[in-house]
Amino acid sequence: MGKLGISIYPERSTFEQDKAYLDLAHQYGFKRVFTSLLEINGDKAEVLAGFKKPVDYANSLGMEVMVDINPGLFEQLGVSYDDLSFFHDMGADGVRLDLGFTGAEEAKMTRNPYGIKIEINMSQGTNYVDNIMSYSPNPDNLLGSHNFYPMRYSGLALDHFIKCTEKFNKYNLNTMAFVNSHDATFGPWPYNDGLASLELHRDLELATQVKHMKLLGGINDITIGNAYASEKELKAMSEAFFAAEPALKIVPSKTITANERIVLFESEHSYRGDRSAYILRSTMTRVWHKDKEFPAHDTADITRGDILIGNVAFGQYKGETQIALKDMPNHGQINVVGRISDDELFLLDYIKPWSGFTFEEVK
Repeated sequence: MGKLGISIYPERSTFEQDKAYLDLAHQYGFKRVFTSLLEINGDKAEVLAGFKKPVDYANSLGMEVMVDINPGLFEQLGVSYDDLSFFHDMGADGVRLDLGFTGAEEAKMTRNPYGIKIEINMSQGTNYVDNIMSYSPNPDNLLGSHNFYPMRYSGLALDHFIKCTEKFNKYNLNTMAFVNSHDATFGPWPYNDGLASLELHRDLELATQVKHMKLLGGINDITIGNAYASEKELKAMSEAFFAAEPALKIVPSKTITANERIVLFESEHSYRGDRSAYILRSTMTRVWHKDKEFPAHDTADITRGDILIGNVAFGQYKGETQIALKDMPNHGQINVVGRISDDELFLLDYIKPWSGFTFEEVK
């Protein structure tokens, strides 16, 4: 099981605000903290003290802290790649390199005596990680994470995201990506229009972003890039992340019957393995509920995303649950009892045969 993470930016907040946020996130099972030290403006000692206080508090909660740093700051801080005592003294569990070195330095950094993790940029699409691996790093201390993108339309394309992630999966390295809170208001830079890794996630609810990440596979840890997410968002994200199966949001029809609600919301659903291009079938509901009545209603033609239950005219298929994957005519034996929520319709492309799922009512 991977980890959930939040981000804090001490230079743009107060310790009291960060502390309250850390407490709240910890309550919902968040284990990672991302923070950023990309530039130092003003008194160095004062800036570093401001970072150490929330880092120490996160450590006291058992949370892991990853510090994002520009290698250009190494000289300013008096840090070298072969001496990471600065980060150990700060209380950091790991260092994320916003920009990298040549590969040899990163490999050497993973062999530090403090066990500090070195997290590298996953999003560039180069052979960077292959180069590092050629220098025999300690793979237990080498992690990857995607960037986040404050500017709308600049986030990663899905195919590029998958390609980059596969480069790290090849070496069984721990991976992380960012998702975007809609209640958060700031990040490390003055301008941000959300801080997600994937552009298609920018306007989606946090829980939906997490469901998509889990269905995609390849990403271990998921971190909220901006601060501060609301308690409602943290709770929903935690539930989505730790759920054994994805809960697809649906809007039931106004005429759905009590028996149909039982079929949808009180039954286990599994995608039948001998799959069709037209329907996703959850067939066992017709067995479990064979003695229930399913009179015909709402038998209009079917569109992608419709939730379907076989009615009394469907013979042995009465009570079977289906999700429409394509538009098709309805010959009267299928009740259209609801629809996948528009913002989660795309998730149908990622549900795999033989996997389980549940339905969550949009109210």
